Parts: sequence; C-alpha cells; structure tokens
Amino acid sequence: MSFDSNAYREASLENWEEAAAGWVARQALMREFAAPVSHWLIDAISPQPGQRVLELAAGLGETAMLAAELVAPMGGVVVSDQAEAMLVGARARAIELGLANVEFQVLNAEWIDLPLASVDAVVCRWGYMLMADPATALGETRRVLRPGGVLALAVWDSIEHNPWAALPARELVERGVVPAPDRSAPAPGPFVLGSAERVAELLEQAGFAEIEVQAVDLLRRHPDFEELWDSTLDLSRNFHDAILSRPPSEIDGIRASLAERFAPYTSADGTLEIPGRTLVARASS
Repeated sequence: MSFDSNAYREASLENWEEAAAGWVARQALMREFAAPVSHWLIDAISPQPGQRVLELAAGLGETAMLAAELVAPMGGVVVSDQAEAMLVGARARAIELGLANVEFQVLNAEWIDLPLASVDAVVCRWGYMLMADPATALGETRRVLRPGGVLALAVWDSIEHNPWAALPARELVERGVVPAPDRSAPAPGPFVLGSAERVAELLEQAGFAEIEVQAVDLLRRHPDFEELWDSTLDLSRNFHDAILSRPPSEIDGIRASLAERFAPYTSADGTLEIPGRTLVARASS
C-alpha cells in the first residue's frame, strides 16, 4: 500500500492538537528527560545577542526558550508548531518564565512561512522523523537560514536503544492490538531516522555542510510504574487510543504485563530509570 502523505499530515495535525493537553500535564517530566538534548542543541547553535532563532515542531518550546535570554535584548526566538494547542501551552510557559522576546507561529516545517534567509539558527528536537517529507522540511530549513546559519536537530536512535518505547510497542504488537511495523516501507514515526548515516545523508542532500552527528544517552525517571503508565497514556496518542479501545479486563492485563517488562529497570524502592538514546546533529547552511 502506497503512503498517502496528505492523509498522514491531516492525521498528524489532529493527533498533536489532541495530545497537547497531555504534554502540558507532563511538561516537567519531559523537561527533565530532554534537558541533555535541549542543552546540546543550544550549545551547537551558540546563540549570540541580536540573533533570531527558530524552533520547528517546538511543542511547548522548551528548547527555543533556552536561547531567548542568550539573544536578548535585541534578538528573539520564534516558537513554531503545526498544532495551535501546543502553542497555547508554549505561551503559558513563556509567561511563567517572564520571557518577552518570544514569538509564536503556527508553521508546518515542510513549507515554512518565513522569508528567505530570515533566521540565524534553527533547532528542531524530535520533529523531522515525524514529518511526511523530512527531506523537503530540511530544504525549507536551509532556505530560511541566513548564509552561515546553523541547524541543530535531534531524532531518536533506533527503537532497540529506547526500551521506554520498545516495550509498550512490543506488548501491543504481540497481543494483536496494533499491527507490526512494516520495516520494508517505513512510514514517518519516532524511530524512522534512527541511523546516523541516514541523518547525515539527508542533511547533505539538503545542501548543508560541516555536518556532525553523534549520540546522546538519556534516562527517563519515574517514581513508580503507575506514573510511567499514566504519562505514556498522556504523551503517546497512539498508545492512548490503542489502550482505551480495549475492554477493561484486557487493559488490566496489559498494565500487569508491562509492569513485568519494566521490572529490570525498577529499583528496590519502586523507582524506574529507563534508558534512551537520541541522535543529535549540527550543520551549517
């Protein structure tokens, strides 16, 4: 079956509009989990006073907001996402931080509604792999960067390096709740760009230079399995919808089985530390 990119884009937008409330509810968890990645991205673009920084697929805009104080007082950041509901959460976060040099724009990264060469740096944390056409999005990214501008991005490494996602996915596939992924013709998804070689290839094809790709290891921490379960329901719309489509007795069975799968990452006091790995890249326009 061929990939219907327009249908995917429509479903993706609906998904993220609906998921925004869960991401707002779990923003402290994700902020801690993603902090090493966000700081790597900011270090990679090295924001300077007076510059303009764009964050694509920003969600709640945590990464761009790290740059806001660094480019002040004359510079600013643009927090963009395709989902307006995400930007509502981002605006609230900017107010909480007292940031005055942050703009918010509804943008799809495959056709960025900004002028040619209008930003000094772009960051995108875990966005390109979810886009229908990441190659086009990278081309658009380069178009809006000024000559010598810098892109810093993150995509998830392969799912085997990310048991926080692999174990729930395996549970649902083995139970027949969701179909096994088609690895021969992968659709957009969290792990579709989980190869340093593929990331470098896409950046090179888009015309970027001075390409650097490396891996960053992470730890996802939870006080107990119940919080892991609840936060996964909030953060993953696909998991949420798959779980809630089942009868209560089956949901209880899935929950118990997943608790066993995550047992190796559970300490004696019940806390969990689940490893993850992301790829990060820096490139110049």
